[in-house]
Amino acid sequence: MATKPQYDNTSISSLKGADRVRKRPGVIFGSDGLDGCEHAVFEILSNAIDEAKEGHGSLIIVKRYLDKSIEVEDFGRGCPVDWNEVEQKFNWELVFCELYAGGKYGGDGDNYEYSLGLNGLGSCATQYASEFFDALIHRDGFEYTLHFEKGENVGGLKKEPWSGKKTGSKFRWKPDLEVFTDIDIPLEYYADVMKRQAVVNAGVTFRLQNETTPGKFETFDFLYENGIEDYVKELAGENSLTTPVFWQAERKGRDREDKPEYKVKLSVSFCFSNTVNIIEYYHNSSWLEHGGSPEKAARSAFVSAIDGYLRAQGKYQKNESKITWNDVADCLVMVSNNFSTQTSYENQTKKAINNKFVQEAMTEFLKAQMEVYFIESPFDAQKIAEQVLINKRSRESAEKARLNIKKKLTGSMDLSNRVQKFVDCRTKDPERRELYIVEGDSALGSVKLSRDAEFQGIMPVRGKILNCLKADYGRIFKSEIITDLLKVLGCGVEVNDKKAKDLAAFDLMNLRWNKVVICTDADVDGYQIRTLILTMLWRLTPTLIRRGYVYIAESPLYEITYKEKTWFAYSNKEKDDIVKEIGAGKKPTIQRSKGLGENEPEMMWLTTMNPETRRLIKVMPEDMEATAQMFDLLLGDNLQGRKDHIAENGHKFLELADIS
Repeated sequence: MATKPQYDNTSISSLKGADRVRKRPGVIFGSDGLDGCEHAVFEILSNAIDEAKEGHGSLIIVKRYLDKSIEVEDFGRGCPVDWNEVEQKFNWELVFCELYAGGKYGGDGDNYEYSLGLNGLGSCATQYASEFFDALIHRDGFEYTLHFEKGENVGGLKKEPWSGKKTGSKFRWKPDLEVFTDIDIPLEYYADVMKRQAVVNAGVTFRLQNETTPGKFETFDFLYENGIEDYVKELAGENSLTTPVFWQAERKGRDREDKPEYKVKLSVSFCFSNTVNIIEYYHNSSWLEHGGSPEKAARSAFVSAIDGYLRAQGKYQKNESKITWNDVADCLVMVSNNFSTQTSYENQTKKAINNKFVQEAMTEFLKAQMEVYFIESPFDAQKIAEQVLINKRSRESAEKARLNIKKKLTGSMDLSNRVQKFVDCRTKDPERRELYIVEGDSALGSVKLSRDAEFQGIMPVRGKILNCLKADYGRIFKSEIITDLLKVLGCGVEVNDKKAKDLAAFDLMNLRWNKVVICTDADVDGYQIRTLILTMLWRLTPTLIRRGYVYIAESPLYEITYKEKTWFAYSNKEKDDIVKEIGAGKKPTIQRSKGLGENEPEMMWLTTMNPETRRLIKVMPEDMEATAQMFDLLLGDNLQGRKDHIAENGHKFLELADIS
């Protein structure tokens, strides 16, 4: 038998070099799948963007090769890769082989004031995660080349004199399938990312070149000369409610009293529309897919400003509730593009920020600008207010209708409190729950004492319910008995009728029960109530019958006792067979079974509730068409047909008649 390895002081180890990324790519890139591979591309692209943002180059080229390798080229100053006297290392080692190293840690901010790449991870991490990684750099009159394979440098740094005027960096690499599960990044990803970057980096051309056949490329250029202002105009189209505006400002502040002060550059462009609603947040050129601080600021500022205007203009009706962010967002086309010299991203994937001062500065900025805007543009203010109120009232009307219908037919509330005399069971597992539909309060009491409260619920039917074959939907859904029963079932109704267009649609997944058991007395009234309930289910929720959820609890007709032993007979034939079994000359006591409400709890449990001894008749789906025809005959408008049927078939049911 193999022994388990010992856990002691020699068991602790650390990853070193490229293994820090290659064995745990999800830590840096958020995933070892395709989205992680895509983020590795964005890390290299971020460095090129930071150069262009600082005014060094106005063109960035990304090439997508057939072999799934990627190339990013910028025309900036060129990445420093030569000897670093301060660190006593080559800069290429720091940039491509050291995590948390780069040109964005300096406190003076001279290199990059507003940077997308902050953490000093991207270039190194992407290089480590690549099958190969090549760097070609022009700066200071030299051409530098580097080659890496699976995170290891091969051949060192090559440095040659360069007489060309071009400066900048070009990196080509192929993501490693030993690191990522998928490296086939689709063209759509590049197009989406580069378009977004063109939006938030006004005047910079992002050129995407896609290799279609060896050596041949199709080219796409993305350029927004006026950045987010042009983008908002594009999104809103020609039929916006208001003309797009563009606002910008700079602020200084800190996230906490003991934290250093930093700068924030705010810019936002928006308009209102009754056909389009798109809101996007960017920070230091990174698209904040999950928002964070700027989203919180926009929510607070827009709701506060528009609510204040509505109150000042007397637009609210008496006792009307305040607008919400959803009412504003439903007609808002807005793009914010902020930059800060200090940024607190929620993680390395940069999908949200949580800077407190960014939120405070943007909230104050937007509120102040909105107040001025409403004064200077009264016609736009009027249109905005009216559209937001329309959104609000439409939302509330739809929500009210939804809740009313849900309350009426499906309801997620405490049904035991909202449905009169409904008795729920303890388990919430719909695979175990059974609903007993019984007639009257007396039956309710008897069944309640007899049931297993863990999984058996009870719904009493008060009197005879409406004949659903004769009644229209208007009358049906005015019946409290029917709506209460539907509420308890929870699955809605199958009704294709314009009069019922607002009713909850049928959804079997919302059914709260595994069995729906109709439990009525074994007499004429009991049979009639049973038939009416089945008729209702067949008309409103036929799938419950077709899928085999509906049962009939068979109640005994006779209770036969002999020498302290009791038998139950469900027909006259069974009664005769039991008497015969007891033996000739012996005189058992034979009693006609009482109604459900008069039975002792032990008898009810034994004959009607106990899954081991009860008799349940499943309402079979294959018989439903014939059953429906019979329902129509017995309960429909064909009076003569009903008389003929009784005359021809009444003798078959004499044994059920109570003629004693």
